[in-house]
Amino acid sequence: MQPQRLSNFLLCMGLVAAVTLPGWAAEPRPGAQRPRPKEPREAGGGALSLDRALRLALAHNPDLEAGSARKEAAGGRAVQARAWPNPELEVFSQDMPVSRSRMSQAKHMAGFSQVIPYPGKKQADIEIGAAGAAAGTAAWRLQRVELVRAVKIAYCQVQTAERCAAVADDLVKVAQAAAAAAGQRNAAGETTLQEQLRAEIQLAQTQAEPIEAARATAEARQELARLLGRPDLRASPLSGAPNESGDLALLRLTPAGWLAGHPAMVAARAQCDQATAALRRAGLEPLPDLKVGVAGGRDEAAEENLMELRFTLPLPLFDRNKGNQQAARAELREADASSLATEQRLITEWRAAAARYLAASKQVAAHRERILPKSAEALRLIQTGFEEGKFGIIDLLDIQRTTAEVQRVYQRKLFELNAARADLEALTEPAPAL
Repeated sequence: MQPQRLSNFLLCMGLVAAVTLPGWAAEPRPGAQRPRPKEPREAGGGALSLDRALRLALAHNPDLEAGSARKEAAGGRAVQARAWPNPELEVFSQDMPVSRSRMSQAKHMAGFSQVIPYPGKKQADIEIGAAGAAAGTAAWRLQRVELVRAVKIAYCQVQTAERCAAVADDLVKVAQAAAAAAGQRNAAGETTLQEQLRAEIQLAQTQAEPIEAARATAEARQELARLLGRPDLRASPLSGAPNESGDLALLRLTPAGWLAGHPAMVAARAQCDQATAALRRAGLEPLPDLKVGVAGGRDEAAEENLMELRFTLPLPLFDRNKGNQQAARAELREADASSLATEQRLITEWRAAAARYLAASKQVAAHRERILPKSAEALRLIQTGFEEGKFGIIDLLDIQRTTAEVQRVYQRKLFELNAARADLEALTEPAPAL
C-alpha cells in the first residue's frame, strides 16, 4: 500500500469507527432480555378463596412488581460490574506546520487506548455486584413473604367483619322483637312504661351497630382488594371460614430451624458481603490503573510509516481516597450491626407471635367449648322464662346484649388466632410460588 493511501486509510478507519460504534452499541443485542409482557388478568367472577387471593396478589400487586423491577435492576448491575472499560479510538495529527496549512507535512496517526484496572479492582467490583444482586433477590423474597402474610390477615379481617355484621343484624332483629313484646305487655298492663321505653332505647342503640359494622366491612374489603392489586374484586364474596383450631405444631418450628434461611437474614448477610467488598475496593482505589495506547500512522514529511506506544499512569499524590475508605468502614459496621439487629428482631417477633398464637388458641377453645354453649343456654332459658312471665324485659335485654358481645369477642379471638398464625407462617415458611 502506498504511503499516501495508508494515511488516508487510517483516517477513514477512524472516522468510520467514530460514526458506527455508538450506533452499534445502542442497538439491543440478539437474545437480550426485553420487558416482560403484562400477565393476563384473571377473571373476577365467583367466590374468592384464600388460595386464589394469594395467587392474585402475587401476580398483580404493584408494590411486588416494583420489587421485582428492583431485583432485576440489581442483577443488571451485577452483570455490568463484570464489563471492562471500553477502548478509546484515537485519530490525531502531529507536527502540523503553523505557517502554512499543509496536511502533507504532518504526522497522521490512528490507534486505540485501553485502561487496564489495577489487579483486584475488577474482582472487587464483581463481588460488589454479586452481593447486590443477592441482596436484591432476598429483598424481593421478603416482600413476597410479607405480602402473603398481609393478604392472609386482610382476608381474615374481612371474614371477621362480615361475621360481626351478621351478629349486629341478628341483634337488631332480637331487639325489634323485644320492643314489640314490651309494647304489647304494656298495653295489656303486664309491664310498666319504663320497661317499654327501656326496650325501645335498646332497639335504637342496636340499630346503629349495623352501620358501623358495614363501614368496617367496606374498609376491610378495600384493603384486601388493594393488596390483591384488583380493586374490581372488593365486592367479591369470600369462601371458606376462619381456622378455628390452633395448630400447636407451628410452635415447634423454633428459630434454630428457619432463622438462617429467612429472606431478611439472607439480605442482611448479602449487605455485609457487599460492604466488605466495597471496603476492599475503596482501599484499592488509590492504586493507579494503567492506560496503554497503540497507534500507527505516517510521517508525510519524512515519507515514513510510524508506530506509537504509550503508557499512562496517574499519580495518587493528592487524592488517596481516604474519605471513601472511612465511609466504607462505617458502612461495614452498619451492615454488621443491622445483621445482628435483624436476627434479634426476627427472634423477638417469633416469640411474640408464638405467645399470641398460644393465648388465642386457648381463648378460642374456651369460647367454643364453654362460653358460647353456656351463653346460648342462658339466652334460651331467659327467653323461655320471659314468654312464661317469669322474667322481665330488662332481663331479656341484658342476656341478649351479653350473648351478642360474647359472639363478637369470639370473632375477635378468631381473628387474633389467624393473624398470629399468619405471622408465624411468614417467619417459618417460604412464600408460595406463582
